[in-house]
Amino acid sequence: MSGDEGEGGAEGTAAEVRVQVEVVEYTDPMCPWSWAAEPRLRTLLREAEGFCGHRRVFGVLFDEDEAPAPDPAAETAWYAGYVQRITDHAGAPRAARLGWVAASSWPSSLAAAAAEAQGPLVADRVLRRLRESVFVLGEPADTPGRVLAAVAGVPGLDEPRLRADLASAAVRERVRRDRAEARRPLPEVIGLRGDGPHPGAAKETEDGGHRYALPTLVFTGPGGRRVVPGWRSAEEYRAALAAVSPAPLVPADRVPTAGELLERYRSLTAPELAGAAGGLPPGTRRVPTANGDVVLHPQERSGPAVVAARRSPAAG
Repeated sequence: MSGDEGEGGAEGTAAEVRVQVEVVEYTDPMCPWSWAAEPRLRTLLREAEGFCGHRRVFGVLFDEDEAPAPDPAAETAWYAGYVQRITDHAGAPRAARLGWVAASSWPSSLAAAAAEAQGPLVADRVLRRLRESVFVLGEPADTPGRVLAAVAGVPGLDEPRLRADLASAAVRERVRRDRAEARRPLPEVIGLRGDGPHPGAAKETEDGGHRYALPTLVFTGPGGRRVVPGWRSAEEYRAALAAVSPAPLVPADRVPTAGELLERYRSLTAPELAGAAGGLPPGTRRVPTANGDVVLHPQERSGPAVVAARRSPAAG
């Protein structure tokens, strides 16, 4: 926002004032709680679009130097149960079978970070594909090859550019900084206590430090700072945004239709459809999972959810 008062006067318009607000999202493409929270975050960012800045920080949930599990099958079975408890609580889809636990979050984090150079819409679609590799298909995109297969055909994506950026030193340094930032949590979340299955207290790390629980959102603006960690309601996100904003938030003038959301995101889950108006457009494909359907844009022809649909005889 310019420092000039301009036509909006000394106070400025609501849109001019609210652009001072920053939302920082600590997340990871392989994180089940981030997957569960994605519908709520999508809603918040749509409602705040044009009024605040948004920055993702990739916390690297699965680090590349971690020792492999002594019993991979037992680890996968345990983790599948963990994902089931989260998705049952949140009403989020999950794969009928998890093939393995992600060996590393680095490849998917590098791809999600690299995609941001191609604009927020492409970045959102890429991140969604990476999440669907785990939670819809059950085959985590945890290698460069799996990442590229997962994001192939994303509308608007320049795949050669992504392939080059994915291997670049600049993008690796960006994710390295993200990882370090996620391990410097604000004091509000250290030792946090709260109700629910995921109140969001910072996680202790092996070196005696802490890392943000994922997801965590930090809202900063003229009204101060609010930290909203863990599994939280859409109302809590809105309240935090309103608290730091110097101007009243303007309610959305209309509810987006399911068709509009599908055109924007290319895939939707039941919680996202519940907040949409109207029915699904003709040709929409339903992909059954172990916890509800994922619906795909009629023109989606690639990606983890499409692969899952082809493997399921019940897919529409």
